[in-house]
Amino acid sequence: MTPILFITYYWPPSGGAGVQRGLKFVKYLPQHGFRPIVLTVDPAQASYPALDPSLEAEVPAGVQVVRTPSFEPLRLLAALGGKGAVPHAGFATGGREGVMKRAMRWVRGNWMIPDARRGWVRHAVKAAIPLIEREGIGTVLISSPPHSSQLIGLRLKERFPHLRWIADLRDPWTDIYFARELMKGRRAHRLDGAYEAAVLERADAVVVVGPSMRSGFVQRYGHGVEPRLHVIPNGYDADDLKGIARHPLPTDRLRITYVGTMAGSYAPQAFFSAVAEALKRAPLPIELRFIGQVGQAVREAAARAGVLDRCVWNAPVKHAKALEEMAAAHLLLLVIPEGPGDERILTGKLFEYLAVERPVLGLGPVEGDAARIIAECRAGAFFTRDQGNAMADWIVARAEAVQAGLDHGVTGGQHARYERRQATAALAALIHAAG
Repeated sequence: MTPILFITYYWPPSGGAGVQRGLKFVKYLPQHGFRPIVLTVDPAQASYPALDPSLEAEVPAGVQVVRTPSFEPLRLLAALGGKGAVPHAGFATGGREGVMKRAMRWVRGNWMIPDARRGWVRHAVKAAIPLIEREGIGTVLISSPPHSSQLIGLRLKERFPHLRWIADLRDPWTDIYFARELMKGRRAHRLDGAYEAAVLERADAVVVVGPSMRSGFVQRYGHGVEPRLHVIPNGYDADDLKGIARHPLPTDRLRITYVGTMAGSYAPQAFFSAVAEALKRAPLPIELRFIGQVGQAVREAAARAGVLDRCVWNAPVKHAKALEEMAAAHLLLLVIPEGPGDERILTGKLFEYLAVERPVLGLGPVEGDAARIIAECRAGAFFTRDQGNAMADWIVARAEAVQAGLDHGVTGGQHARYERRQATAALAALIHAAG
């Protein structure tokens, strides 16, 4: 088999949606003649927002995993200001922030460029060089965020000019929805933009998860980068669904479930208001289940809408349990964070929502990539934040269907195109083409 080097910061025991893409690529690439070697960070020195040690059992037997040290300034911030003062993507822990947390956010935005995990870069480069030489590696695939990981590719291309470098960008970079929360000055904006441009110009191929993200890069950098931009969406692994428990859905209430992180910047107020309106007319009570890290601002929004007593808040759970929670919902809530470029956001959990075949209630841009996929798969409905009445009507209709025993989920199997094996086959074809 042909060895390739797969570099990713997020790897088991890290949890969260960002781990899944790389884990499944590594699982299925051997079916296409590739032997992936994983280079990642030592979990004892990493700054993971979430942990899920159960994912370590999904790492294929025999895969070589090389772990390196890292310098993590987030640990220093936590020691200085406390864990609650450390900013993470989307800042889900935030409620009313104090002076210390605001100061930490400024430090993160202006001195940790492109991001707070940059301290891993030199350690990863140091470990990658002998691996490439010893294993005869011709292709390196780097998945981000953290987008500082792509700086590893820049340095490796300097050392090995003929090395084929594929940059896999799971999220936007300089125009990510929470960029405005980082309070960046001119210097920080300029340097971050220069890093992004260098990656777009020097990588042999750049993989993005949706067409809007691809078109955004073309608009910013011109049609010269277009041939090197490839869309390989996220997806779901059918194997993950085989062992999950399928609990009967409740018949005495309408259950709406959200799985994952939700920060105040997600702006879910319109959803809570729609639920409040639906409660006045729905034939059944409505239960709102949240599984994951939820910011205080979100809870306050539920309270203002008068639906706090309908909410059940649960801590993050293992991946298998998260799938069970999805399958046990009448409706699955998908909220696209509000902000510039929100039409490009394509979260990994959307595809697992599709895989459990429960209808999706989407809140966000109706012209965005997520809304397009929901429509293609006939898997639910999407609403903008000013369509509260229509959203309430749809929720009431779902409650009526449950009461009448007509809630049969999503049928047709259109989501099968997003199975992880197909995404990996597309990646393998790209690697072959690069060779």
